[in-house]
Amino acid sequence: MLILVRHGESTGNAAGLLLGRTDAPLTDRGRRQAAALAPLVAGATRVIASPLRRAVETARALDLPCPIEVDERWIEVDYGELDARPLDEVPREVWAAWRADPGYRPAGGESLADASLRVDDACAELFARADEGARGPGDVVVVSHVSPIKAAVCWALGLGPEASWRLHLATASLTTVRWGAGHPVLERFNAVGVVR
Repeated sequence: MLILVRHGESTGNAAGLLLGRTDAPLTDRGRRQAAALAPLVAGATRVIASPLRRAVETARALDLPCPIEVDERWIEVDYGELDARPLDEVPREVWAAWRADPGYRPAGGESLADASLRVDDACAELFARADEGARGPGDVVVVSHVSPIKAAVCWALGLGPEASWRLHLATASLTTVRWGAGHPVLERFNAVGVVR
């Protein structure tokens, strides 16, 4: 099973920022959100995280007994000059361009199509390992960000990156993709733990 976890609330999320490669830490609420997911991922045999602090902090909060592997392919989309800008200050024409063209690249940034290619590669590698053994690789947790997780869901469903605009993903949410017979199977999307 591939268990995709979006990091808990970060300081950038709480401030309403378009958060890409800016390395914002988790808020107290984000740490509680991440800890609430721990029972849902217990038993995982491998943990992979984006290199960004909010993802690594979330991976630690899951308290799994295996080392955290960092994989750059799971990093958030690079929003270039728009990174860390308030969401309501991103020009309407930029949102329109992004939605109309998966190849759109903000100045100094990365396109959704490019991000999808790296995530597709990471997913294909994980599923190839699942095909190697009759029992598969066990449960693998990947702690990442909104855009890479949406890209992984689109990959699992055989959709292009433009479909990501039709998906909503909450902070500290869990999405699961089962190792299917020759193809991935989406089992759960955007589930959240109970935060105390």
